[in-house]
Amino acid sequence: MRLVILLVISISFSTGLIAQTPARVEIPTVPVNPADVASIDAIMKAFYEAISGPAGQPRQWGRDKTLYIDGVRFVSMSEQNGKIAMLVRDHQQFVDSSNAGLVRDGFYETELARIERRFGNTAHVLSSYEYKAKLDGPVLGRGVNSIHLVFDGKRWWITHAIWDDERSNNPIPSDLLPAKK
Repeated sequence: MRLVILLVISISFSTGLIAQTPARVEIPTVPVNPADVASIDAIMKAFYEAISGPAGQPRQWGRDKTLYIDGVRFVSMSEQNGKIAMLVRDHQQFVDSSNAGLVRDGFYETELARIERRFGNTAHVLSSYEYKAKLDGPVLGRGVNSIHLVFDGKRWWITHAIWDDERSNNPIPSDLLPAKK
């Protein structure tokens, strides 16, 4: 999901198709919606909803930011020229590098399946996803988000989001695919 956005931006930088420095996006400060952070299910739903929307519609970056601890890290994994590549961003860097393409082209990411492990006030969620440019459009890709969360006694917070897109040599495992009917 987010990997493809960053990969397209990276290719565009290297070919000179877009400016080397993405425009800084002003992220509005919005109050936390308690319903977004009340449970792991709720925060995962908000995680996908905040970045999804049709072409021309601003993303919900203020809402998105309320889901994360200060200093959250986004790590996208990919393979480039046969080598593993890792791109690490903070929230502002992720927003700056992905906003233009999301708004221009439209982007919908939906969860396919999930494996959740919790111990005390920590949790790890492996969440497979698919993404499209239009809600009713073709699937453009799939992958897996690895989300680390903590509960502070009042709400859930995302501490890290790491993802890798599916490729021929990196298929989504069967336990992270929807059950066949």
